Amino acid sequence: MATPPVTFTRLKQIATDACHSAIGSAEGYDHAKTEQWNQTIINSILKSVISEATPEGAKAPSYKFSVNSTIVQHLVPTSQLNKAKGIDAQSESTHIQTSDTPQGTDGKPHVGRRGMHSAAGAYWNEKTDGMWSFKYDGGEGKGMDVVIMLIWIAI
Repeated sequence: MATPPVTFTRLKQIATDACHSAIGSAEGYDHAKTEQWNQTIINSILKSVISEATPEGAKAPSYKFSVNSTIVQHLVPTSQLNKAKGIDAQSESTHIQTSDTPQGTDGKPHVGRRGMHSAAGAYWNEKTDGMWSFKYDGGEGKGMDVVIMLIWIAI
Protein backbone atom coordinates (compact mmCIF):
# COMPACT_ATOMS: atom_id res chain seq x y z
CA MET A 1 0.00 0.00 0.00
CA ALA A 2 1.19 3.45 -0.88
CA THR A 3 2.00 5.95 1.81
CA PRO A 4 -0.85 8.46 1.88
CA PRO A 5 -0.13 12.14 1.19
CA VAL A 6 -1.52 12.84 4.69
CA THR A 7 -0.94 10.37 7.54
CA PHE A 8 -3.73 7.92 8.36
CA THR A 9 -3.97 9.36 11.88
CA ARG A 10 -4.46 12.84 10.44
CA LEU A 11 -6.94 11.56 7.81
CA LYS A 12 -9.04 10.06 10.60
CA GLN A 13 -9.05 13.40 12.44
CA ILE A 14 -9.91 15.32 9.27
CA ALA A 15 -12.80 12.96 8.47
CA THR A 16 -14.07 12.96 12.06
CA ASP A 17 -14.01 16.77 12.18
CA ALA A 18 -15.78 17.02 8.80
CA CYS A 19 -18.53 14.59 9.85
CA HIS A 20 -18.97 16.26 13.23
CA SER A 21 -19.19 19.66 11.56
CA ALA A 22 -21.84 18.41 9.14
CA ILE A 23 -24.08 16.30 11.41
CA GLY A 24 -22.90 17.09 14.93
CA SER A 25 -25.95 19.19 15.76
CA ALA A 26 -28.45 16.83 14.07
CA GLU A 27 -30.73 14.88 16.39
CA GLY A 28 -31.25 12.10 13.87
CA TYR A 29 -31.34 11.11 10.25
CA ASP A 30 -33.14 13.67 8.08
CA HIS A 31 -33.27 12.70 4.42
CA ALA A 32 -33.88 16.30 3.33
CA LYS A 33 -30.53 17.29 4.84
CA THR A 34 -28.35 14.42 3.56
CA GLU A 35 -27.31 16.21 0.36
CA GLN A 36 -26.04 19.21 2.35
CA TRP A 37 -24.37 16.94 4.93
CA ASN A 38 -22.55 15.03 2.18
CA GLN A 39 -21.48 18.28 0.46
CA THR A 40 -20.16 19.67 3.74
CA ILE A 41 -18.24 16.48 4.52
CA ILE A 42 -16.74 16.17 1.03
CA ASN A 43 -15.77 19.85 0.71
CA SER A 44 -14.26 19.94 4.18
CA ILE A 45 -12.17 16.81 3.60
CA LEU A 46 -11.02 17.96 0.16
CA LYS A 47 -10.04 21.40 1.48
CA SER A 48 -8.03 19.87 4.32
CA VAL A 49 -6.20 17.16 2.36
CA ILE A 50 -5.38 19.52 -0.51
CA SER A 51 -4.01 22.06 1.97
CA GLU A 52 -2.01 19.52 3.95
CA ALA A 53 -0.71 17.62 0.90
CA THR A 54 0.55 20.72 -0.89
CA PRO A 55 4.27 21.17 -0.26
CA GLU A 56 5.32 24.53 1.10
CA GLY A 57 5.84 26.97 -1.75
CA ALA A 58 3.97 24.80 -4.28
CA LYS A 59 0.80 25.99 -5.97
CA ALA A 60 -0.92 22.59 -5.84
CA PRO A 61 -0.48 19.13 -4.33
CA SER A 62 1.23 16.33 -6.23
CA TYR A 63 -1.99 14.30 -6.08
CA LYS A 64 -5.51 14.27 -7.41
CA PHE A 65 -8.14 13.48 -4.78
CA SER A 66 -11.61 12.00 -4.83
CA VAL A 67 -13.89 11.83 -1.79
CA ASN A 68 -17.08 9.80 -1.49
CA SER A 69 -19.48 10.23 1.42
CA THR A 70 -22.36 7.82 2.01
CA ILE A 71 -25.01 8.34 4.68
CA VAL A 72 -27.24 5.35 5.43
CA GLN A 73 -30.31 5.56 7.66
CA HIS A 74 -30.75 2.85 10.28
CA LEU A 75 -34.01 0.98 10.39
CA VAL A 76 -34.68 0.94 14.11
CA PRO A 77 -38.45 1.17 14.63
CA THR A 78 -38.16 0.83 18.39
CA SER A 79 -35.37 3.34 18.88
CA GLN A 80 -35.80 6.61 20.73
CA LEU A 81 -35.03 8.38 17.45
CA ASN A 82 -38.27 7.18 15.86
CA LYS A 83 -40.68 7.79 18.76
CA ALA A 84 -43.15 10.62 18.54
CA LYS A 85 -42.23 13.70 20.50
CA GLY A 86 -44.08 14.15 23.79
CA ILE A 87 -44.77 10.47 24.48
CA ASP A 88 -43.60 9.53 27.94
CA ALA A 89 -42.25 6.13 28.92
CA GLN A 90 -45.47 5.08 30.70
CA SER A 91 -47.82 5.83 27.80
CA GLU A 92 -45.41 4.47 25.20
CA SER A 93 -46.49 0.85 25.62
CA THR A 94 -50.08 1.74 24.77
CA HIS A 95 -48.95 2.99 21.32
CA ILE A 96 -47.13 -0.13 20.12
CA GLN A 97 -48.91 -1.74 17.19
CA THR A 98 -47.43 -5.05 16.14
CA SER A 99 -49.37 -5.07 12.86
CA ASP A 100 -47.36 -2.04 11.70
CA THR A 101 -43.99 -3.55 12.54
CA PRO A 102 -41.82 -3.44 9.38
CA GLN A 103 -41.13 -6.90 7.99
CA GLY A 104 -38.36 -8.28 5.84
CA THR A 105 -38.82 -10.33 2.71
CA ASP A 106 -38.67 -13.42 4.90
CA GLY A 107 -41.79 -12.25 6.79
CA LYS A 108 -39.85 -11.74 10.02
CA PRO A 109 -39.94 -8.37 11.83
CA HIS A 110 -37.08 -6.02 11.12
CA VAL A 111 -35.06 -5.05 14.15
CA GLY A 112 -31.74 -3.32 14.25
CA ARG A 113 -30.37 -1.71 11.11
CA ARG A 114 -30.32 -2.08 7.37
CA GLY A 115 -27.36 -3.88 5.93
CA MET A 116 -24.86 -2.17 3.72
CA HIS A 117 -21.76 -3.32 1.92
CA SER A 118 -19.53 -1.08 -0.11
CA ALA A 119 -16.44 -2.00 -2.10
CA ALA A 120 -14.09 -0.24 -4.49
CA GLY A 121 -11.36 -1.29 -6.83
CA ALA A 122 -8.85 0.57 -8.94
CA TYR A 123 -6.07 0.11 -11.42
CA TRP A 124 -3.18 2.39 -10.61
CA ASN A 125 0.39 2.65 -9.41
CA GLU A 126 0.44 0.84 -6.07
CA LYS A 127 3.59 2.72 -5.06
CA THR A 128 2.08 6.20 -5.30
CA ASP A 129 -1.72 5.89 -5.39
CA GLY A 130 -4.17 4.59 -2.81
CA MET A 131 -7.51 4.71 -1.08
CA TRP A 132 -8.68 4.91 2.51
CA SER A 133 -12.11 4.34 4.02
CA PHE A 134 -13.54 5.49 7.32
CA LYS A 135 -16.75 5.01 9.29
CA TYR A 136 -17.75 7.93 11.50
CA ASP A 137 -18.67 6.65 14.97
CA GLY A 138 -20.71 9.76 15.79
CA GLY A 139 -23.54 8.76 13.46
CA GLU A 140 -24.54 5.63 15.37
CA GLY A 141 -26.49 7.43 18.09
CA LYS A 142 -28.23 9.58 15.49
CA GLY A 143 -29.72 6.67 13.55
CA MET A 144 -27.26 6.68 10.67
CA ASP A 145 -23.97 5.38 9.40
CA VAL A 146 -21.58 7.75 7.67
CA VAL A 147 -18.92 6.10 5.52
CA ILE A 148 -16.16 8.07 3.81
CA MET A 149 -13.73 6.99 1.11
CA LEU A 150 -10.74 9.04 0.01
CA ILE A 151 -8.76 8.19 -3.13
CA TRP A 152 -5.44 9.79 -4.04
CA ILE A 153 -3.61 9.49 -7.35
CA ALA A 154 -0.14 10.92 -7.89
CA ILE A 155 0.18 13.45 -10.70
